[in-house]
Amino acid sequence: MKEEPSSEVTVNEPAPRLRSEMSSSTPDRVVVRGFDLTNDLMGKINLGDMAFLELTGRLPTEGESVIFNAMLVSLVEHGITPNTIAARLTYLGAPEALQGAVAAGLLGLGSVFVGTIEGAARVLQEALPAGSNSQDLPSLAERIVREHRGRRTPVPGLGHPIHKPVDPRSMRLFALGDKHGISGPYVALMQLIAEEAERQTGRTLPLNVTGAIGAFASELGIPWQVCRGLGIMARSIGLVGHLLEEIRQPMANEIWRWVEESSGP
Repeated sequence: MKEEPSSEVTVNEPAPRLRSEMSSSTPDRVVVRGFDLTNDLMGKINLGDMAFLELTGRLPTEGESVIFNAMLVSLVEHGITPNTIAARLTYLGAPEALQGAVAAGLLGLGSVFVGTIEGAARVLQEALPAGSNSQDLPSLAERIVREHRGRRTPVPGLGHPIHKPVDPRSMRLFALGDKHGISGPYVALMQLIAEEAERQTGRTLPLNVTGAIGAFASELGIPWQVCRGLGIMARSIGLVGHLLEEIRQPMANEIWRWVEESSGP
């Protein structure tokens, strides 16, 4: 049987208009998050405040600015680590592409390096969802540590191979948070988790800087899904510094030669 053509008429609906609230431009004006770039921001705010504006859509208060900038500053430089070595070696092979070397270094930021900020923030934000009523924080900390031990997974933000019994960077952030009124339930819960982890394991497990940053990022309303981005922002600066040092005081070639000689017959 021959199929009759449909009598329905397909109307081409207009595609939905794509819209971003991040920025817009005209021939004589640039607007970022509702602020005039040249008149409201340039020369008036620092880089950390600009990052805060991009993430939250508003400028930070004085106290928020202090703690957020301190968080970023603490992450910029960590010495000759796997990600800075990757950046230096990539630059050795492709000195014409600085961005490629920086990207190589950033690709090494994961669950071991920097990514624990995301992990700590996730634990805290899932335990205390935004807008939830205050809970029994000690009991919550006990449950979080017990569940991680049951899964045989470390609690993100605890422990450090060098900084023991305390991480001086965390202590500084906590002092600044107290001074500027930023410390709240997320900071309190993170500190209780550290105490509980030491009680349950009998080991010294300092609350490291990524754990502290995860707590303060949560206090500032930064979703855990982008908390690793804080490390990416900061380490980008550090990687550019390492590459400038590589230009002036090369070590990548020596690293390569040392590996070649060590792995030879």
